[in-house]
Amino acid sequence: MNIHEYQAKEILKRFGIDVPRGGVVTSPEEAESVARFLGGACVLKAQVHAGGRGKAGGIKRADDPFNAREIARKMIGMKLVTNQTGPKGRIVRKLLVEEALDVKKELYLGMVIDRSRETPVMIMSSEGGVEIEELSRKSPEKNCMEEIDISMGFQPFQARRLSLACGLNPSLLGKASNLLTALSRVFFSLDCSIAEVNPLALTSDGRILALDAKIVLDDNALFRHKDLEALNDIEEEDIRELEAKSKGLSYVGMSGTIGLMVNGAGLAMATMDIIKLFGGEPANFLDVGGGGSSEQVAHALKIILADQKVKAVLINIFGGIMRCDIIAQGVIDAARAAKVTVPLVVRLKGTNVDLGIKLLKDSGLNIVFANGMTDAAEKAVRLAKV
Repeated sequence: MNIHEYQAKEILKRFGIDVPRGGVVTSPEEAESVARFLGGACVLKAQVHAGGRGKAGGIKRADDPFNAREIARKMIGMKLVTNQTGPKGRIVRKLLVEEALDVKKELYLGMVIDRSRETPVMIMSSEGGVEIEELSRKSPEKNCMEEIDISMGFQPFQARRLSLACGLNPSLLGKASNLLTALSRVFFSLDCSIAEVNPLALTSDGRILALDAKIVLDDNALFRHKDLEALNDIEEEDIRELEAKSKGLSYVGMSGTIGLMVNGAGLAMATMDIIKLFGGEPANFLDVGGGGSSEQVAHALKIILADQKVKAVLINIFGGIMRCDIIAQGVIDAARAAKVTVPLVVRLKGTNVDLGIKLLKDSGLNIVFANGMTDAAEKAVRLAKV
């Protein structure tokens, strides 16, 4: 689950990490008031669930409270399009107004799960304010990493080693060590997928603070953190993903033209791969799970068809616990209710497959049957291009 920058900074403050003074506003008048409280000069930052805000005009500096009000008037309600939002962009509804600081140096600091190492890692870089993926490609030598033994936790000597490797003055090792250790406590205590400070700023008056912050919480652990679950901003979520979640479905919208309905995450990923192999682009990831009902299947197809970009739908089901006749009935119910106009390519294998295919053939729907994944992918890609 993504949360806003201002929410992430409130969490960091609770764990003893220094952040700039500021406040969240929803109107130009509030922006002026906060800027006046901060002493005049300030920075206004759009609060949306996407990175790359600065390049897209989502971060602006104001020299005085009047200037802050005028900038806020232009920013609130604007559609912010970044490399992470896609062309649809995000509507800016809130701004974080913060004190303007004299920053002497910017670093990167982040904690994530390294899948290849199968362990959490703390990453620190001597260059901050840039995308860590881009920096890793261009200047990997500037990234320093410490693996974390989850039975021991992040150790002070690791914090000092990272700080020195990134060129921090030895006089700052105490502050830096406390901050890095605090970030590790945030990560483990709150079941984070990502806890990132970018940039980590060194100011001319000797402060080390989180100039920006990103925290992603593991959805599967939210039952342990009901207070954090309340931080979710529904207006920032994809309405289709919310609807799918409410029906017990796993859905992620994408930019392609071939809608996918699959049971099982592994089969879904394989189906997406083979679609790409034949020159197509998936419009979504949708996993109906191993034991869904015909009603869930109907909801799944309805969500797929709501995407105007979809030119063909590929239904790829291996019936184990999920019976093929249940899938077939759900497809029939949804297709009739939605008056489907795009081709449906169906590949069924497994439990009750003969009954499922018979139901689909007797339905009178325009369905293209496939024999195997290769045949299904080829047909779906071809029909999506017609």
